[in-house]
Amino acid sequence: MSSTKVLYVEDELFLAKIVRESLESRGFEVIMESDGGKVPALFRKLHSVPETKPDICVLDIMLPNKDGFAIADEIRQIDEEVPIIFLTAKTQTEDVVKGFSLGGNDYIRKPFSMEELIVRIQHLLRNKPDTIQKLSGGVAVIGKYNFHLNRQLLTCDGEERKLSFRESELLKLLYENRSAIIDRKDILNLLWGNDSFFNSRNLDVYITKLRSYLKEDPSLEIITIKGIGYRFVTG
Repeated sequence: MSSTKVLYVEDELFLAKIVRESLESRGFEVIMESDGGKVPALFRKLHSVPETKPDICVLDIMLPNKDGFAIADEIRQIDEEVPIIFLTAKTQTEDVVKGFSLGGNDYIRKPFSMEELIVRIQHLLRNKPDTIQKLSGGVAVIGKYNFHLNRQLLTCDGEERKLSFRESELLKLLYENRSAIIDRKDILNLLWGNDSFFNSRNLDVYITKLRSYLKEDPSLEIITIKGIGYRFVTG
């Protein structure tokens, strides 16, 4: 069985060396690059050969010549399915929101532990979908439900439930990033504009509402990760 291939992009060379050695010691194969400008061509070359195709990408956001967002955007034009994890500084909350919108699957704030990185890599690979459903329009199948994004409508067994704009956007965000952990602050900044106490309580109410709307399918679960955020499990 071939080892898991990780495309790791990081320009802090001391950190990169530690992460690479730690991953390799656990059986991962690491392809490392420090220059953001070189990554799209490198990914295209690796992707063209089944034996070298990356299983997952770990991208720092702040990179020379091309940032992690631009890299992710180009990777998504080549491969819609490969999981992407962003590495972010603690002050980059708004960047995390942007990262999700560009097709990122998860993120880790620096400084991070190797154990956390490995768990997140393994989780994304274990839950990698066979196909990625884009919620830019039309209908997405979520368990027993059909989610009509443009109509803000959730249907199940002939029953219809009209969602508010914010309910619809929250469900879209959770589903597009299913199985990844989404930080509460990032949800609040994206959907409410800030993470004030009042908005935080509103988010609790909306999560409770979505759970009640999805209760007909026990395989669907919005899990609270205490002190961090939420993970949407779809079976």
